[in-house]
Amino acid sequence: MPDPHPLLLLPGLLCDATLWQAQIDGLAGLAQCQVADVTADDSLPAMARRALEAAPDRFALAGLSMGGYLAFEILRQAPQRVTRLALLDTSARPDTPDQARRRRGLIGLARTGAFRGVTPRLLPQLVHPVHLGGPVGAAVVAMAERVGRDAFLRQQAAILARPDSRPDLPGIRLPTLVAVGEADALTPPDLAEEIAAAIPDARLEVIPGCGHLPPLEAPAAVTALLRDWLEARVDRGGA
Repeated sequence: MPDPHPLLLLPGLLCDATLWQAQIDGLAGLAQCQVADVTADDSLPAMARRALEAAPDRFALAGLSMGGYLAFEILRQAPQRVTRLALLDTSARPDTPDQARRRRGLIGLARTGAFRGVTPRLLPQLVHPVHLGGPVGAAVVAMAERVGRDAFLRQQAAILARPDSRPDLPGIRLPTLVAVGEADALTPPDLAEEIAAAIPDARLEVIPGCGHLPPLEAPAAVTALLRDWLEARVDRGGA
């Protein structure tokens, strides 16, 4: 049996390792998973440095949402260390002015002591309506409480300052999976299509019945996609 692939998993805003737990369990034996700490820094370059210091010499890289923004930064800092790339429910674009305004509104809400009001406002944008009242919605709320206000503020500052990663996409020469929930309201499928079209030979998958958090909403489907991605033969650079 071949050695497991080192796999660095990057959570999104207000998410922790629970986001990826089904994949960590489902890929046991195939992947040696590590979840990066994305709570301690207020810039993507600092997050990337922290993740790289803790990561193996070479690793497969998967990020969701803010984790995708961080994946682009890791590729800018240490492209030679990444063997393959999975981008879920993310964007290569910076915030639009309207997105930045809404983000600053949530920052202001959290700073005034109303952090617990942030998650109910975000939840309908994070998961498919069928998941709002069930265990997925409860898991999202619990993750947000564990991450907490101070980390939320740091993460939002990092997201606001992120660069436009679209110019970097054609230079990515890695086996790349781009996946998105079909009902993702925050980073809709057209943004995934843009990324996949710009990265040479990227594979695009739209996951039905999901919003912004497919690893929680459709865990078996996401695990299967990541398994195929990790097992795919590498015909060019990187692994």
